[in-house]
Amino acid sequence: EISLADKREVLEEIWRKTRRQIAKDYVAFPLLAGPMAPFVFAGNASANLIRNIWSFAIIFCGHFPDGTQEFSVEETRDESRGQWYFRQILGSANLTGGTLFHVLSGNLSFQIEHHLFPDLPARRYAEMAPQVREICKRYGIPYNSGPLPKQFGTVVRKIVKLALPSKLADRMRLPGGSKIDQAIALLDELTRERRELRHVAHT
Repeated sequence: EISLADKREVLEEIWRKTRRQIAKDYVAFPLLAGPMAPFVFAGNASANLIRNIWSFAIIFCGHFPDGTQEFSVEETRDESRGQWYFRQILGSANLTGGTLFHVLSGNLSFQIEHHLFPDLPARRYAEMAPQVREICKRYGIPYNSGPLPKQFGTVVRKIVKLALPSKLADRMRLPGGSKIDQAIALLDELTRERRELRHVAHT
């Protein structure tokens, strides 16, 4: 568990970096523009807002939509290389779209492939994705993939449910929620069965 002191150190480091960036974007660069300073200020503010919203959507949709799994430190301890790959697939999700969409996302729309092969150039992910999907299908491993609106919708739904008191969250039913919940329950059951088989194999 992260202590308060550890969090403070991280937050202080984030603030140091943020402070330098704010000084450049909203003080130094506008001043260099002279009479165009208001336009540079507004342009930087707009660009930062768009970039942050876009990055939030892409990153959260790669890690937090329905169907993705979370793992404790205990579960990852002493795992084999194969178990590591298995965890990367279960803990990430892809976004579907055209070539331009993938370019605009920095190819992080192929988050599963990014988790599996983080050292490879991102432009190779699209080439590898069909092979990874085929392997997952062959062995019955869930390959979480969908369009941005669908994946982001489930991210928002999950955040809202986690933000509510547990009893209220259990009663909350959004449109289509029952089918999603059934799918999640099935994935959870499959994951539990695999963990049990994995445990038996190691004993």
